[in-house]
Amino acid sequence: MTRRLPFAHHAAQRGLSLVELMVGIAIALFIMCASGALFVAQLRESRALLLEVRLDQELGNAADLIARQLRRAGYWGHAGAGANPYATVPNAAPPDALTLRYSLDATENDRVDANEQLGFRLRAGVLEIQLGAANWQALTDPAIVTVTALNITRGEQRLTLVPGCDQQRRELRVAIGAALVADPRVARTVSHRINVRADELVGGCLPPTSSP
Repeated sequence: MTRRLPFAHHAAQRGLSLVELMVGIAIALFIMCASGALFVAQLRESRALLLEVRLDQELGNAADLIARQLRRAGYWGHAGAGANPYATVPNAAPPDALTLRYSLDATENDRVDANEQLGFRLRAGVLEIQLGAANWQALTDPAIVTVTALNITRGEQRLTLVPGCDQQRRELRVAIGAALVADPRVARTVSHRINVRADELVGGCLPPTSSP
C-alpha cells in the first residue's frame, strides 16, 4: 500500500514561485547596476587624476625651465671690466613675451653671439622658447595642454654704492596658466618669483669701454 506523505511535507518540497524568482532577479540586477556605476565612477576619478598630473607636469617643467634661464640673465664672464655687452632683462617686459641674453662662451669674447639670445613667448596656445637669434621651438605639447596666459612682471630695488653709481637688483614674477586639451575644465596656474643673479650697475659705476 502506497504511503501518502503529509501535506506539510509536500509543501516543503515545492520550488520558488514565479513572483519570488522575479524578485530575486530584480535584486541581482540592482546589485549589478550599482557595482557597475561604482566601477565607472572610479574609472572617471582615475582618469581625471591622471589628466591633472599630466597638466601639472607640463606646467611645472615649463616654469622650472623659465626660472633657470631667467636667473642667468645678464651674465657676463668679464663682469666689472666695463659696460656689460649682454642686454639685461627689459625694463618693460611684455605680458606674453620676454627676451634675455647671457654669456655661453667658454672663452669670453665680450660679444653677444646668436646662440646667446634667448626668450619665451606665448603664441597660439603654445609656450615657446627662443634658442638662438631666430630659432623658436615649442616648450609645451599642444596635443596635451593649451597655454592660456603668460604674465611676466618686473620688480627692482636700487642700492646706491657711491654717488652716481647704483646697483639694481631685479626680480621677475612669472605666471603661466593652462588647460587640458582633452578636458578644458581641468585648468591650472603656476607662478614663480625669480631673482636675477646678475645685478645691473646703473650710472657712472664703470668707465665706458669700446665693444670689439
